[in-house]
Amino acid sequence: MAITTAQIKELRERTGVGILDVRKALEESDGDMDKAIDYLREKGLAKAAKRAGRSASEGVVEQYSHGDGRVGVMVELNCETDFVGRSESFRKLAHEIALQIAAAAPLYISDNDIPQVDLDREAAVAEAKARGEGKPEAILPRIIEGSLNKFREESVLLRQAYIRDESKTIQDMLNEAIAAMGENVLVRRFVRWELGEMSKDESGEE
Repeated sequence: MAITTAQIKELRERTGVGILDVRKALEESDGDMDKAIDYLREKGLAKAAKRAGRSASEGVVEQYSHGDGRVGVMVELNCETDFVGRSESFRKLAHEIALQIAAAAPLYISDNDIPQVDLDREAAVAEAKARGEGKPEAILPRIIEGSLNKFREESVLLRQAYIRDESKTIQDMLNEAIAAMGENVLVRRFVRWELGEMSKDESGEE
């Protein structure tokens, strides 16, 4: 059966699991929500949802320089205990996320970090482009939503496809780490600099 966007959204909200795993769970369970949750639990993925609310104040600040110093990244990756924070697997994860930020240049960590003004601007650009191309009025909302989804996938770190394996997102990576380490793991903050690039303050943007 065809899996709807509404089903994917509901299961993601209930489990905290990434889109690809959610879609597979729904496909395997023929769209049955309870069976899909059981499927994710059997795979160890739904454990991430239970741990997501737990405090995470340990971890590491990873630094990465790329292209002979042309791009620099600092990212804070948090976990619950110092024991996990000092582990090789956790530090490797932090390094991979720093590489992702350097290569893919995200603007935000999650959807919740996107200012409404940025979404409004993207929607206005998409609408103007569609109207300029003579698209029917009836399909404009769908075109705008598609453009916003693409904007999120390109600019939100957790939504981005992992540079080493495009079949998974960074959120999927975090979910896998949570299931494997048994602790909440989250990206607290990051900064990315590129040689010659002005900050918003320097460029005069609000």
